[in-house]
Amino acid sequence: MRILGIDPGTLVVGYGIIETANDELTLVGFSSLTPPACAPIPQRLAYIYKGLVEVIELYQPDEVAVESPFADKNIKSALAIGKAQAVALLAAANHSLPVTEYSPACIKSRVAGSGNASKEQIQEMVRLLLNLAEIPQPNDAADALAVAICHHSERAFTNIISQGDLT
Repeated sequence: MRILGIDPGTLVVGYGIIETANDELTLVGFSSLTPPACAPIPQRLAYIYKGLVEVIELYQPDEVAVESPFADKNIKSALAIGKAQAVALLAAANHSLPVTEYSPACIKSRVAGSGNASKEQIQEMVRLLLNLAEIPQPNDAADALAVAICHHSERAFTNIISQGDLT
């Protein structure tokens, strides 16, 4: 199965693609989309949509996983990220791809074993789980790969539960 992970934002959108076979994870690709920062939000969203459509058509993922915005103290920032998230959902939906959204705490828990893991711990786990020499750059791409890894882990867990095999 090929999974596209997306870390949405209006300034940078990270994406990462992994291939899964049994419990083996293989890196397919990663990068980021960076719309012009001075462009109005509608133009940035259009740039992001077009870029994600190109990524989907190039890599042909089977499923898409997207990080949900985290609304702590900065609601304005969370709303902006939510717009980029909506664009990612639309790009996937327009290609009839199943999409799953994950909270930052869920991603941290599935990738590093703790919902309180630091960004550095998550990035190091991405490096280790994908057998990479270095942490993927930019950070947004490493975060997107963590989203894809989280989705793989969640699917594997769900499969175990549905089969009733908890031994």
